[in-house]
Amino acid sequence: MRADATRNVEAVLRAAARVFAADPHARIPDVAAAAGVDRRTVYRRFDSREELLLAVYRARLDQLEALIASTLDDRPVREALLAFAEGGVRLSREWPVDIRAVADAEVQRRRVELDARMSAFLERAEEAGLVSSDLPAGWALRTLQTQLHTAAQEMPGLAPPEAAELVVSTFLHGVG
Repeated sequence: MRADATRNVEAVLRAAARVFAADPHARIPDVAAAAGVDRRTVYRRFDSREELLLAVYRARLDQLEALIASTLDDRPVREALLAFAEGGVRLSREWPVDIRAVADAEVQRRRVELDARMSAFLERAEEAGLVSSDLPAGWALRTLQTQLHTAAQEMPGLAPPEAAELVVSTFLHGVG
């Protein structure tokens, strides 16, 4: 794909994420306008609104995979958690579509794989004594995901580093 075509597809996907998050019933012309391209540009790459939306979900998952790979490494757990949280807030703001209820089998499979990678990291946090070991299965992961979503989407005035610190502090210590 040519460089300008690649840039156009990227612009369309990012615009579509914002447009569909704001209006789940938005149409391709709405996305094209938000991306600053002609609607024919969108239709050349995506045959339907559903195909475009699926491409947005896949792009968000690509970004999440890269974030997990680059942050949840061998560094100290709290430091890795902060890096992930800051990146997660940025990612959620750039790609605000919700992939939790997507029915596509590939998207679901990838979500399960990413949740497993996150859960493995949270086991490290548990082993380090930062997360309680007596929580129901999946509780820590869902709590972290919910806090990240809340900080990113419902508290836009918080800068990503500030939001990350708040999320990690609340995740590790609660609000009491």
